[in-house]
Amino acid sequence: MPHPVFNRETLLDISVNIVPLFILAFFIAVLLLTSPWPSSLFVTAIALGLHLVPLILLAVLTYVAAYYI
Repeated sequence: MPHPVFNRETLLDISVNIVPLFILAFFIAVLLLTSPWPSSLFVTAIALGLHLVPLILLAVLTYVAAYYI
């Protein structure tokens, strides 16, 4: 039977990446609910891109790290 990727020790090791994932997700939710800028599609797209790209990259990095730990 293959070893599960997310066991207790692995979750403890990657918790340093899980906390920033939740922080980025929180800021994306706040940005979508209340935007401090005027309703410009360009500004909103740039702001979301600057939050979504690191979120996605960090999620992939966290999964790969969990897989190889």
